[in-house]
Amino acid sequence: MDPSADASGPAGPHPLSGSERREYERLRGAAAVRHRRLRHAGAGVLLVLAVLLSPLAVVATWLHEEITDPHRYVQTVAPIARNPGVQSTVTNRLTRRVVDRVDVPAITAQLARNLDKTGAPSVVVDGTKMLGGPLESALTDAVHRVVHKAIASDQFPLVWDAANRRAHAAVVKVLTGEGTSAVQARGNAIVLDIGTLVDNVKQRLVRAGYEKAAKIPYIDRQFTLVRTDKLDEAQGAMRLLDIVGTWLPAVTIVLAALAVWLSPAHRLTLLAAGIGTAVMMVALLVGLAVVRGVYLDSVPPATLPRGPAAFIFDTLVRFLRESTRTLLVVAVVTALAAYLYGPGRGARAVRSAAARGTGAIGRGLARVGARTGGFGRWLDTHRAWITGVAITGGALALVLWNHPTPASVGLVLGIVVGVLALLGVIAGASGPTAGGPTANGPTVSGPTANGPTADGPAAGGRHGSP
Repeated sequence: MDPSADASGPAGPHPLSGSERREYERLRGAAAVRHRRLRHAGAGVLLVLAVLLSPLAVVATWLHEEITDPHRYVQTVAPIARNPGVQSTVTNRLTRRVVDRVDVPAITAQLARNLDKTGAPSVVVDGTKMLGGPLESALTDAVHRVVHKAIASDQFPLVWDAANRRAHAAVVKVLTGEGTSAVQARGNAIVLDIGTLVDNVKQRLVRAGYEKAAKIPYIDRQFTLVRTDKLDEAQGAMRLLDIVGTWLPAVTIVLAALAVWLSPAHRLTLLAAGIGTAVMMVALLVGLAVVRGVYLDSVPPATLPRGPAAFIFDTLVRFLRESTRTLLVVAVVTALAAYLYGPGRGARAVRSAAARGTGAIGRGLARVGARTGGFGRWLDTHRAWITGVAITGGALALVLWNHPTPASVGLVLGIVVGVLALLGVIAGASGPTAGGPTANGPTVSGPTANGPTADGPAAGGRHGSP
C-alpha cells in the first residue's frame, strides 16, 4: 500500500495524517526487520549444518569409493608392494617363518647318527653338534636371497594388485549380495560354491577319456566358510554407507547454497561458508595427523618398523588427505572471491588495479588499430553477467572433474582469471564512441572499483567492510 494514497473508511476517502503516516512507516519497518531476522536465522542454521557436515561428507565419500570401487582400492594399496621398506619387512618376516619351520637341531642330530653308523671318528660325530648355528645362518641367508628376489621382482607388484582386486571384489559381493562369485552370503553364513569347479573337472575328465566321469552324481557343492551373527549388520552398514557416501556431499552443497540464497547478505554468507569449510578441513587434517601418531605408537616395532608403518598409513589415507586439501583450496578461493567482490578497502584496491591494468592494455591495442568496437562495448555492458558465466563454468568444471586435486583447482582458477582478464582487455580495446565512454573506458574485469557488491549496498553500506 502506498502511504501517500487515500484511505477508505466509513466517512469516505481521506488523506493520511502525519501521525498515521509515521505509524504506517513504523509498522512496515518493523515487519521488514522481523523478516530479515528470520532470514538471517534460517540462513545461519543452514550454514552451520553445511559446515559441520562438510568433513563427514569428505570421509563418507572416501570410504564409499574405497569399499565399492575395486579400481580405486587397488590404486590405493598398489604403492605398498613397491616400497623398499615394506619389501624388506615382508622379506624378513617370510624368511623367519620359513627358517622356523626347519628343525635345524633335528637335522644335525640325524647327521651325527648317520656319521656314527658309518664308523666316523667320535671327534667328527661330536663336531656335528656345533653345526647348528652355521647351518641356520646359511639357511637364513639362502632363504632371504630367494624371498627378496621374488618380492623385489617386477612380478610381485602385479601379483599384489591382482590378489587385492580379487579379494576386494569378493568382499564387495558378499557385503552387497550382488553379482556372482564363488564366495557368497547365505543368511548368516559365508559359503564357498565350488559348482563351477566341479563341472570343469568333470568336463576335463570326459575329454581325457574317462566317460564315466559324466555320471558322477550330484553332491552338495557349497561349503560354509564362516558363520557369524554380524553378517546382517555388516551388510546393513554397507547399504547405509552407499546411501551416505552418495547423497551426503550433495546434501551438504545444497544446504550451503540454500544458506547463501536465503540470507539477506549473500556475499557475507558465502564468505562465512568458505571460511567455515576451510576451518573444518584444517581440523580434519589435524585429526588425521593425530590418528597417525596414535597408530604409529600402537604398532610394536618388532611387528612392523616405524618407517614401513608410517608409509602404509600415509598410503592408505592419501586420497582422503588429497580430497581434504582440495576442498580446503576451494574454500579458501571461495572466501577470497567473496571478499574481493565486497566493499572493503583492500577489495576495492585489487579491483581498481585489475581494471586499470586490463583497461590500459586494451587502450594500447586500440591505439595501434586493434579495436573491438561493438563487441567490446557489449562485453563491458554485460560484464557482471559475463563474470558470472566464467565463474560458473569454472565451478562446473571442478564438479565434473574426476577426483580433482589442489593442482586441478589451481588450473581451473588460473583459466577463469585468465579468461576474465582477456575479456577485460577486449572490452578496453573497444575504443571511444560518440557521446559514449572515452578512451579511458570500460573493462570487464569484475566489479568496478567503487561498484556494487553482492550484498546490495555500496561501500560503506549497512553490512560494512569485512
